[in-house]
Amino acid sequence: MDSSSINLPGCEVDSVEIEGERVVLRFSRAYIIKTMTGSAERTRWWQAGSLVFEGAEVDGELPQLPGVCSGGDVGENIYTYRNMIPVPLQSRGRVHCDLGFEGSDLRLRVRAEAVHLDMIDRPHYIEHLRPG
Repeated sequence: MDSSSINLPGCEVDSVEIEGERVVLRFSRAYIIKTMTGSAERTRWWQAGSLVFEGAEVDGELPQLPGVCSGGDVGENIYTYRNMIPVPLQSRGRVHCDLGFEGSDLRLRVRAEAVHLDMIDRPHYIEHLRPG
């Protein structure tokens, strides 16, 4: 089965927008790793997009943005994704994120009732990642 995931460390984040109970994390460049069934090689791409939290609350102070994500966790129900986000992602239930940013001690911490990932335009090829 083919799979894709956003590799959070290094992703370029434009902004975090809070609109009532909606929190939107906007990526100018989310780095995506694609894996094809039966192939040892993977490919790296970039694409703009948004991680959207519904029924959300932000814990603490927001980091200064734009910035570069240093990694962290995105969780939905019983799953916690460390330093990555599966593509596609859409879930309801207990949702959270705890993300760090280069050059800042502040973290983006969100608790929510739902999350979805909206990718914009099309992915842009960067390189092949060969094993070894």
